[in-house]
Amino acid sequence: MERKAFGSSDEIFEYFMNFVNVEKGQKTEFKLDRMRSLAAALGNPEARYPTIHVAGSKGKGSVSTMIARILEATGRRVGLYTSPHLIRWKERISLAGDEMPESVLLAAMEAVEPLVAGKNAADFVGGELPTYFELSTLLGFEAFWRAGCDAAVIETGLGGRLDSTNIIPSQASVITPIELEHTEWLGDTLAKIAYEKAGIIKPGRPCYIARQAPEARAVFERVCGERASPLYELEQLVTIETVEVTRRGTEARLRFLEKKPFTEALVVRTPLIGAVQAENMALALLSAAELAPELAPEAAQAGLARAQLPARFEILPREPPVVLDGAHTPASARLCLASFEQLFPGPKFLLFACAADKHHEELAAILAPAFTDIIVTRPGNFKQSDPEAVYRSFAAHHAQGIKAETRLITDTAEAIRRAHEEAAGKGIPLLITGSFYLCAEAAALLRT
Repeated sequence: MERKAFGSSDEIFEYFMNFVNVEKGQKTEFKLDRMRSLAAALGNPEARYPTIHVAGSKGKGSVSTMIARILEATGRRVGLYTSPHLIRWKERISLAGDEMPESVLLAAMEAVEPLVAGKNAADFVGGELPTYFELSTLLGFEAFWRAGCDAAVIETGLGGRLDSTNIIPSQASVITPIELEHTEWLGDTLAKIAYEKAGIIKPGRPCYIARQAPEARAVFERVCGERASPLYELEQLVTIETVEVTRRGTEARLRFLEKKPFTEALVVRTPLIGAVQAENMALALLSAAELAPELAPEAAQAGLARAQLPARFEILPREPPVVLDGAHTPASARLCLASFEQLFPGPKFLLFACAADKHHEELAAILAPAFTDIIVTRPGNFKQSDPEAVYRSFAAHHAQGIKAETRLITDTAEAIRRAHEEAAGKGIPLLITGSFYLCAEAAALLRT
């Protein structure tokens, strides 16, 4: 591609979308050699500030944001790299969740764009052009350096071992719960997927893991042993004494069993909703203390109180309530439903869509029986989907639960409008879930 002048981050996103995008279902061969060579051409900005690397199947976005906010509360300037974005691409590259200045992103792009302009596949390691995610990640590393960050929290995109983010010399790795996901890329067993996630563990550097299934834990124990990396398991380090979930967020009382990082029990709160956020807060505190050993209870509490993410059980300010949740795996769907039923007992309305690679039969079995009304749609046009098959799964399981109607409306915007209008007309809460892309469409239409 020829040289181009950029006037906004939206133009950078449009440029990157010309490259292979795995998030859109396009295929590529995962490798790190090309990413390493591109970063080296920039002078390896990812090595200029300490980093914490976060992988996992669910909760990694929440944990990454919590860590970044905790570190920020200690006075650090903290970069945060996450995916996917909900409304705008620049959400991926932020200052602990706050918007990165456009001037920084544009300056970073001035350094990145010459690496690809006017070149073809043969000019790159492996004989392939860089991907959308590689270029976004590279730009994030450069932007954090140019923004003067003295720490960064980096969330993996897909897997870990061959993820584009895995060139960072992280000071600690964090792995949230593992479940079967992206099996066409990562393997068809928990052990295989855990091995891919374990690829972020760096020799001699600590690894913090959330509660895991035995077969996943065994993989992490083996890899940490091979790499002489200390392994810290959440359930052996923290007792969660109390948890309270309300529409305003989650509060928990945590006791650290080895008196680190705090000698006394600590009451913490986050705007993020769900009982699982208690474990996420505990995991974030333990790992943040690796970069901030001076962490004080007040900073920990202040950071967690600012940790917010869109479409993670986000309650829109409407009555009756509308909840956006990007849950798209069986375990995350169960957690989402548990919170929804706790906060909103009684009749419920569901709008659901998922990408073609998700386990829609299992998701339907979990969700459908709990709702009085269900509309199935497609998650926008960004990812491939099969809404007719999803509809059949939900209709079959809905019939086994509360007797009500299941409908298919393939036009996403129309489905969102109808679900919102009908739920409001009946005076019942609406849950929109199954895909971050669906939540993005809903957020654009329903947020005020």
